[in-house]
Amino acid sequence: MLKSRHFLLASFVLVGITNVSTMAQWRVSQRPLQMSNGLTLNDAIQIASLTDMKTFYSQLRPILVPRIVNTEQHRQVAIHIQNDLTKAGFHIELDEFEDQTPYGKVPFRNIIATFDPHASRRLVLACHYDSKIIPGKVFIAATDSAVPCAMLLDLARTLGPILRTKNGMPVTLQLIFLDGEEAFVEWSRNDSTYGARHLAQLWSQKWYPTQSHLSPLELSKELDRIDAFVLLDLLGAARPQITHTIGHGTKALFEGIESAERNLRSAGKLKNIPPIFSSYDSYHAVEDDHIPFLERGTPIMHVIPLPFPRVWHTPADNEDALDWPTIYNLVTITRVFVAEYLNLTPN
Repeated sequence: MLKSRHFLLASFVLVGITNVSTMAQWRVSQRPLQMSNGLTLNDAIQIASLTDMKTFYSQLRPILVPRIVNTEQHRQVAIHIQNDLTKAGFHIELDEFEDQTPYGKVPFRNIIATFDPHASRRLVLACHYDSKIIPGKVFIAATDSAVPCAMLLDLARTLGPILRTKNGMPVTLQLIFLDGEEAFVEWSRNDSTYGARHLAQLWSQKWYPTQSHLSPLELSKELDRIDAFVLLDLLGAARPQITHTIGHGTKALFEGIESAERNLRSAGKLKNIPPIFSSYDSYHAVEDDHIPFLERGTPIMHVIPLPFPRVWHTPADNEDALDWPTIYNLVTITRVFVAEYLNLTPN
């Protein structure tokens, strides 16, 4: 999965960070995002206290298997994900389709979980649940992306009970598990991000009849209901460094998650490891599942470490590669960040 590349400022200005259209960049810039700032430090501490690593591991363990598209293990992982989301009270929608791959036509299935389908807007957190084919090797892909999948399931389990008590919220939580991110042979525009490409295209053509005061340009298609698309990838190894990417339209969100980490650390609610998040501006672009959404003007928050973990795309990306203090902090910070954005004060 993934291709990364550095851009000099001049190159960035000329071609854009991921070659997205001028119109898409304009649309991103027209949708300024703000954190709610509705949580007190005590609220954040209560949300942080919901972290339970034993339960987290029970959600992660069934995903720590090879998940090559259209295999039985891949199907079983999809069932596990759907069962956990349903248990948490989320509405499940499946985006099932076939696409041409180097191995012929292959079926894919995106899993979309929305807490309140009637809410006009969504904060999306997404990851991919397939794993890469490494011929002759067993590839568990623990960081890529079993841990991100479990992080989303943890969000559903811990925030679901709070969401149930908040009626009529304008923004709801939507969790998307994308299929077919990995290339079957070699990463290219046509051999990668199968699920993301299909879903972005589908939602760019699906009308949403809104009663909002916003203009039709801003909220007329299903895609326009997304406040921000937060993509998690390559998480779980030690010492990740995650920064804000210029041109994605989510500077305020990175400042929010950096602030959440800083406040939780000051309150003694995180493990004693180096900071993970920084709102420092980076020109380092990574090709990933967010690209089809960014190309259509969706604000993107790409939660991915740079450099990639050393075990990236090797059989060593298994459970032994995971650093549990890092995962504890990632799970806790992400939950508090989401609760802050949605203004989810504890019950």
